[in-house]
Order: sequence, then structure tokens, then C-alpha cells
Amino acid sequence: MSGRGKSAKGAAKPTNDIIPANHPETYTTKKVIELFLECFKYILASEELPEMVQLVKGELFNRNYIEAFNSEDKRLAYVARWVPARALAYASLFASLDEVLQMFRDPVEERRVLCVGGGAASEVVGLASLFSGIKLKDGNSSSSLHVDVVDIADWTNIVHKVSLHVQQKWLYDGTSFSSSFVCGDVLQLSAEELHLAEQNLVTLLFTTNELFCEKRMETVRFLQLLSKNCRKGSYLLITESAGSYSHITVGLKQFPVQFLIDTILVGKPSEKNGPWEIVQLSESCWYRVDDREIDYPVKLENMRFFYRLYRKK
Repeated sequence: MSGRGKSAKGAAKPTNDIIPANHPETYTTKKVIELFLECFKYILASEELPEMVQLVKGELFNRNYIEAFNSEDKRLAYVARWVPARALAYASLFASLDEVLQMFRDPVEERRVLCVGGGAASEVVGLASLFSGIKLKDGNSSSSLHVDVVDIADWTNIVHKVSLHVQQKWLYDGTSFSSSFVCGDVLQLSAEELHLAEQNLVTLLFTTNELFCEKRMETVRFLQLLSKNCRKGSYLLITESAGSYSHITVGLKQFPVQFLIDTILVGKPSEKNGPWEIVQLSESCWYRVDDREIDYPVKLENMRFFYRLYRKK
């Protein structure tokens, strides 16, 4: 990816990136799609799926995030429709970030990742895809990965289902991968409940805009909580839709959500005296599904988003 460069002053360069459809370090696209075909075959075969998808789509369009996921049927419909493409995109994104890739390549380390708003398990599958892809090349390595997932909707069954599939069918030793799910409002949880001091990576993928829309000041305090409690050298990855959809209104002005996040985490552009530094970014990044590699009953969509990878100073 071209977004890895640094300027003369050490700042990450903003670029337009294309994330590969399938990164060579991750599990194959076919294996990822097979996970969804097997774990969610009943919902994919349901005659009610199109209706439920439209219902969820309408709630998301109107930013009614709580209502979009307030029933198991809605959550299953969302997983069947949107999560496969996101899981593929996230796996490729994780592998395309140098620092994240090197973290997973370590053959002995125990790694822990917190996925905020990751209940639909896109992040779980994406992380497992990279972890399993690397593990397959060195099955005797002692490295392990634990994924903590927190979400305000109850995605317990879905996180458990996909994690069990990974343990049983993707890895020689299923005990090397584990996950846990907490159903709760992340803005109300403590640093100890989130195990922030133990996390190597925290992800907020398509989550910050939702949090800012629901509770702006509490979201600012949550980002400050991360800054205070995440350990030195840990990473924070944020993605959000590129374009005006991710603008936040403050007073009479609109600001890109990434501008607000950068200011809180990194500091003012002229000072950059915050607790985090940006090590890689893209203002407009494309992930395009390779239809030639996919046999799935629902059309999977391409994604355009921005991302920031921060490192704790």
C-alpha cells in the first residue's frame, strides 16, 4: 500500500489506497465465505431475509442504530447481508497495515485485541483470518490471540458461533484463538472492564460516528479514557465512511469526524502534542470484492472508507 510513507517531519502521508481483495497473509476468500455459508445457512435460506434486510437498511440510513439491531432476526439479517464483505475487507486491511501485520507475525507472543462495536463479528472474522493465515505457515508456533468484543446490542450467539468455527475448522490448535463478548454501553464501562492496559490493539471500525451521534461528550471522554489507560506502543485503528456522511455538526459548523478524533488523540495540527501519533492513514480507501472468488447468495458490496492507525506514545 502507498500509505505507509512518512513525510520529512515524520508525519504519515495521506494517500488514496486500494486494499487488495485478498491479502496473501490472510486466509483465503473462499474459506471466509464458507464460514458464513455454514454458520448462517438457515438465515440465508429464509424467505424473510430480504424483508429483514430492508428493515435494517432503513434504520441504518436514518441512523437509528439501536433500533437496527434490537432483535435477533435483525442481527442475523445484518450478518448475512453485510458482514462477509466487511470481514474480507478488515482482514485485508489488518494485513496491509505494517505494524499490525508484524504484531501477528510474532511466533510466541500472546496478543489481545479489543473490538468496540464489533458485535456483528466482522472484526472477529477479519482478525482470525490474518491470525489463521499466519498460523498455517507455522503450526508449531505458540502465539495466541484473544479478541474482546463489546457492543450495546446482544451479539453473543453470533460471536460465539463464528469463534467456534475458527477454533474447530481454521486452526490446528483451536485453543490458540479465543474471544469474549460483553453486551453493554462502552461509554459506561471502565478501563478495567475493557482490559485496556492489556490490549495490543483497539479497533473502532465504523463505530465512532455512531458514538458521536448518540453521545458526543461521553464519546470524547471515552477517547480520553483510551489515551489514559492504553499502554505505550499499543495501537488504535479507526475506520469510518469516507465523505460527508461522517461529518459531525458542532455549533453551526460541520467537521469531518476524523478531524475531531485527530485533535483529541494527536493534538492540534500545529502542535501534535497528544498522547497518540498517526503511523498510517488514508483519507479515501477502497475495498472491492472479487466476485470471481465468491459464490454467495447475497450480493456483497464494495466499501469506501478512511482509516487511521494510531500508536500510543
